This record gives sequence, C-alpha cells and structure tokens, in this order.
Amino acid sequence: MKNNIHPKYYRAKVICLTCGNTFETGSTEPEIKVDTCSKCHSFYTGKINITADTGRVAKFRKKLESVK
Repeated sequence: MKNNIHPKYYRAKVICLTCGNTFETGSTEPEIKVDTCSKCHSFYTGKINITADTGRVAKFRKKLESVK
C-alpha cells in the first residue's frame, strides 16, 4: 500500500445557518456549514418553516426570470 495518499480526517464541527444548531461528525474538512439540519427541517419537525432562499434553486429562478 502507498503511504501518505489519504486526506487528513477531522472531527468536523457542523453549523446550521438557519437555526444555529451545532454537532460533530467525521470529515475531511474541519468545519462544515449547512443551510438546514434535522432540528429545523420541516420533515423532522412537522412544522413549515420559511427560510432564506439562497441556494441553487434561487439562482436558477433568478436566471430564468432574466431570460423571459
């Protein structure tokens, strides 16, 4: 087996940008920021939350509107 070919493995801190919840997991990145986690996602909570529309879908809709 080759030596030194694997990336460094961290105990990553995951931060939810919507609700501020944090938890740890394993990753090759030391910190991970997510838009929605299980504490604030409507599937897990049973509530409908309106969050900031700042993802790929929002960019696509904006681009689509400029074409029309």
